[in-house]
Amino acid sequence: MARILITDDAAFMRMQLKDIFTKLGHEVVGEAENGIVSIDKYKELKPDLVTMDITMPEMNGVEAVKQIKAIDPNAIIVMVSAMGQQEMVIEAIQAGAKDFIVKPFTQDRIQEALDKIF
Repeated sequence: MARILITDDAAFMRMQLKDIFTKLGHEVVGEAENGIVSIDKYKELKPDLVTMDITMPEMNGVEAVKQIKAIDPNAIIVMVSAMGQQEMVIEAIQAGAKDFIVKPFTQDRIQEALDKIF
C-alpha cells in the first residue's frame, strides 16, 4: 500500500484520483491545489508517491517536480496531464518524474503506472 499525495488545481480531478487510488488499496494522505502547497505537504507528509498536474496557478507541476526532487532526490512523482502537453511532460520527466498519465485516465492506466513504479 502506497501513501499518496495528489496535486491538482481541479477539486473534481483530486476526488477522481483519490477514488481510484482508494479502490486500488492505497492511502491518500494529502491533497494540494498547486505546486507550492504540494512542496509544503511533501515535506510534512513524506508520501511514497506524488501525482502532479502540470498546469496549475501559483506554481506549475514541472517547477514543483524540480523543487521536490531538490528536497528528496528519491521522491517518486507521476505527472497527470491533459492531451497536448507533451513538451511539458518531457520537461517533467527530465526533471525527475517517473511516469505520466494522460487525462482522462482510467483505473487500469493508473494501476499500470503503479505497477511500473512499485
